[in-house]
Amino acid sequence: MVNLEWYRSFKAIYKTGTLTGAAESLFISQPGVSLHLSSLESYVGYKLFERTGRKMIPTEKGKVLYNFIVEPLSKLEDAEKHFQKSTEKHTPTISVGMCFETFQITLEQYISTLPFNVIIRFGEYPEMLDQLDKGILDLIITPQKGNSPNIEHEAFSSETIVLVGGIETDGQTFDSLAKKNDLSGMEEWLKQQKWYGTAGDMEHLLRFWQLNFGKRADFRPNYIVPNLNSIVRCLSGGKGLAIIPDFLCKKEVDEEKIKIIWEGTAPLKNTLYFGCRKNTQYATEIHVIKNLFKEVMVSI
Repeated sequence: MVNLEWYRSFKAIYKTGTLTGAAESLFISQPGVSLHLSSLESYVGYKLFERTGRKMIPTEKGKVLYNFIVEPLSKLEDAEKHFQKSTEKHTPTISVGMCFETFQITLEQYISTLPFNVIIRFGEYPEMLDQLDKGILDLIITPQKGNSPNIEHEAFSSETIVLVGGIETDGQTFDSLAKKNDLSGMEEWLKQQKWYGTAGDMEHLLRFWQLNFGKRADFRPNYIVPNLNSIVRCLSGGKGLAIIPDFLCKKEVDEEKIKIIWEGTAPLKNTLYFGCRKNTQYATEIHVIKNLFKEVMVSI
């Protein structure tokens, strides 16, 4: 089945004469427009445009297709505009991507106060960057920057990856080894403890271990739980170790349910960025969410 967006992109390329012009008129990325065009050409079985320099010249079959779809497509677009005016004039919808733990700690409690509709999506950071570039997402919160010229990144906070333990974890032996900088002894002690981890993300543990011990961690956690917030709840008031971002457990540390065992020989920090497309129709809504995030991160 043909995706209606393929026809929208085809029409925009036909009218503007360039992929860039089409992308700007549709508020999506140029790679997204290219993908729509190649998908439509694959579906119909022939080329719709010839590339001449920087211009996209429609082929004869491309002209026939355009003349065939332009009127019904315009009617559909008019109907869409009319529908939006009657039902969504004051309630635009934006899609925001972030990790599940960040959503729970920051935005979840404020969702009902936002004066617009929000769709929250979770996923891996490379996937979210790709979806942002293609126009599927409007804003992402990420520690990773992409290299698309259509996306702008704004640093707004940072997180430190730390070794934490339940408050009943006896870390005196480790502290003694750390004071002597006995890395071999520290590593051996750590490997003898019970560890918590998540099924989908070993990145924090692997990076922390590589930075501080110069090698890859050669063990797996004893307990695999759904997400990092689950780790915090499991450790609270008990025993065990985990390596997680500090802001996820600050409340529990302050309440003495969890303690920071070690920040490493050199702090492992991640910068957190807002990512959004340079040409977006949701600048006002994105600004609201950005300010909310900044306020929450300062208070954590």
